[in-house]
Amino acid sequence: MHTDQVLNQLKKHGQLLDAEIASATGITLAQVRKSLNELSSRGEISQCSVTRFNGNKRIDGFQCRISGYVPPAAPGRKAASGNKGPANTAD
Repeated sequence: MHTDQVLNQLKKHGQLLDAEIASATGITLAQVRKSLNELSSRGEISQCSVTRFNGNKRIDGFQCRISGYVPPAAPGRKAASGNKGPANTAD
């Protein structure tokens, strides 16, 4: 089985589609999906089904990442402020 290669690819690159894993590792898509199902049943990864459209072509796949992994915040986000109400300066 190719579970180790698939898991290493996810650890190295974070969240990936099954097709991206297949092309990067040279493993067939069917074997990648079998490995992903095994890793998911063991609780090592999280996966969800996705549908994307490339023009009129429908592409179904699985998006996966290591379980418990939270991607870093996107650049440019504003920090949460402690005081969200309007400032009352009238005394």
